[in-house]
Amino acid sequence: MHIHQLTEFYTAILNDNRINARHISLYMALFECWNRNNFQNPINVTRDSIMPFAKISGIATYHKCIKELHQFGYIKYLPSFHPGISSQVYFI
Repeated sequence: MHIHQLTEFYTAILNDNRINARHISLYMALFECWNRNNFQNPINVTRDSIMPFAKISGIATYHKCIKELHQFGYIKYLPSFHPGISSQVYFI
């Protein structure tokens, strides 16, 4: 069932020209956090914890990609806008 989520993601991005390698890398890093959370929504994330896993070094790139994954409907992203409070990500 959980692998089904990953299969659906890859099927969806085949025809989505908006998605690039940075989006895929970030999605996979988030997916791993979701896996470690026993596939329970939401997961609490900070850019400092996710960026190394996604191999994204630029803060602007991270924010752009996570916002676009949300806008494109691949995740639900609820930013905290506070450096001491984690943002929440839901897998749809």
